[in-house]
Amino acid sequence: MFVVFEGIDGSGKTTISNQVAERLSGKGLRVKHLRAEGKFASSVTEAIRELGRDAKNLELVPQAELLLYVAREVQLIEEALRPALATHDLVIADRFLYTAEVLGRFGRMLPVEWTRSILDPASLGIAPDLVVLVDVDPTLARARRKAFKLAARDRRPPSRKGLAGVGLQHRLRHGYIELATQDPERWVVVENEDELELSVARVTALIEDARARGAKSAIESFRSEVRTRPVPVTPTSPERALESFLRWIDERARREPRVAAYFLSGLCGSEVDERRRALAEEVPEAILAGLTGLEDAVSWSLREELAARYPGAVARTLSGISGTNERAHSLRKQLEPRAPVEVASSLDRLDDEPSWQIRERLWLNYPDAVAASLIQLEGERAWSLRARWLESIEAALGADYELSRIACRSITGLDDERAWAVRTVARGAAPVAALASVAGLVTTRSLQWREELLVRAPKVVMTTLRRVAHPRAWAMRRAVVETCKEAIDSVDSMDDAEAWELREAHWDRWPSTVVKTLGPLADGPRGRALVERQLASHGTNISLLKHVSAIVLGLHRLKGQRPD
Repeated sequence: MFVVFEGIDGSGKTTISNQVAERLSGKGLRVKHLRAEGKFASSVTEAIRELGRDAKNLELVPQAELLLYVAREVQLIEEALRPALATHDLVIADRFLYTAEVLGRFGRMLPVEWTRSILDPASLGIAPDLVVLVDVDPTLARARRKAFKLAARDRRPPSRKGLAGVGLQHRLRHGYIELATQDPERWVVVENEDELELSVARVTALIEDARARGAKSAIESFRSEVRTRPVPVTPTSPERALESFLRWIDERARREPRVAAYFLSGLCGSEVDERRRALAEEVPEAILAGLTGLEDAVSWSLREELAARYPGAVARTLSGISGTNERAHSLRKQLEPRAPVEVASSLDRLDDEPSWQIRERLWLNYPDAVAASLIQLEGERAWSLRARWLESIEAALGADYELSRIACRSITGLDDERAWAVRTVARGAAPVAALASVAGLVTTRSLQWREELLVRAPKVVMTTLRRVAHPRAWAMRRAVVETCKEAIDSVDSMDDAEAWELREAHWDRWPSTVVKTLGPLADGPRGRALVERQLASHGTNISLLKHVSAIVLGLHRLKGQRPD
């Protein structure tokens, strides 16, 4: 029997499929998992996956991307799947050709006629007996991905798919549900927002039933199960939204504490502080990841309590906090011997004397980290240090990805000829970093770069337009806002007529983001009316509840006071 697991990134399909395989193996079945522990059974397939994932390949066109996805599955079919079907009772695949179809058709909007002409023959006559679609809200899926990367200390850069922005996952989810609807005798949808143990048990029983009675009968029985869920209550006011949010956090903390910690990131106040402290006992690094830039008493207390055990994580939370802040300066000095790179990174954009003293101490042994911290600093003191570093890596600029990335970060937001010379050379090795380095610029060259790469990397382009009011910037936002929620993110705290036009036109498509971008505007009559409308229409959206909670806690007034 051949079973495929599909779903968006972060849905839990890999975890569930591996646990199901383990359970069924324990019952005496000969089970082959083609992606056991998250790694494909074929090294060739794994290499093709990394090629398509690598954000350095920014210019990869959607048609070529689809062919890469198909190539990795064809290789896996011939090298691992076909032999396994001949020798095992059950073969499990974490993704199949459906992944390529959904990404191509729904993610990249390729014509169905073109994709089908490639996908149909690529299957080589093999089709799964059962497809398990592990379904989850993209907001929760994203939180799980972030939590997993933190737990695994995964510092890899975002994948190339991430350049499209959060909207891609929403489109992929829609695509998977459409495929499941079109083939109900093969596909079954498993919601994975509750206990993982429950999802694993249900899928294990489903596969056992499918082996005994056939997939069609097993799916019918699976769908007939009556599962009662509490009906979520829509809050009627911002204060009620905070109550709903905290209830959700308490429930989620019981079974997914890292996810609960993720949703508390950036929040402080009496209502959330006891929860942050409780979670810090269980998942300290997850709580620390959400403290960046916060300067309330509890955040300082958590930093100081955890500094000895988690020096790097604590140092990262100091990003953007001035060196003239005595507690920040003291903590940096304490952490400097144990987490020098993270301490240097926490100096991003800082131009005060205590920060320069730390840079000078770290320069000899950690020049790369110091150079990266010069982001948005255009004075001659910064350029003197930056020039020394650039001279030391001159031969590698434009050839070495990591050094080119650091160079671009160092000159982010700078518009003089020296910066553009670095940016232009580095673009060959680190195109995404080069694009990101034009953040905040409104010159002709910077706008042209954005327009050239808008289709390939809309999320990055929109990030560089944060709070930029320019006719070409508004045109770019309008061009992608239907599929890229980061277009709304980019109008953070802006009171321009165009910003309100975007919020009003897309409040239903990106319900939580339009509230997130209000900042201090939430206190005005127009902002309050928008918040009330969002709660009335999307009051069970956990992301919306978080952003409304931030308003109730008064944190929205800090918008614009922290670095982007």
